Amino acid sequence: MTPLVLYQLVALALLGIGLFGIIHRRSLVGMLICVELMLNGAGLSIVAAGQLTPASATLAQLSTLLVMGLAAAEATLVLAIILVVAKRFGTEGSQEISDLKG
Repeated sequence: MTPLVLYQLVALALLGIGLFGIIHRRSLVGMLICVELMLNGAGLSIVAAGQLTPASATLAQLSTLLVMGLAAAEATLVLAIILVVAKRFGTEGSQEISDLKG
């Protein structure tokens, strides 16, 4: 196996673990961590694919930095929302919040 295939398989594994966690996690913080795993898998895949041609390697790394920056911004916003929800409803579980709305 070539290193590119191995990197893509690791990226696919990170995406799969993140997707599994999103489906089966009950807490909002756990869901946030799983989304971060998925974004890290996407960044790894972009960098690995960028290594195919030397000219696109720098562009791939810059794209991954953009994805990491967006992930950091998303994490701060979601954590602020989770704090407000936890203060208002007294819980951070997604099922309890859904039950309170209905």
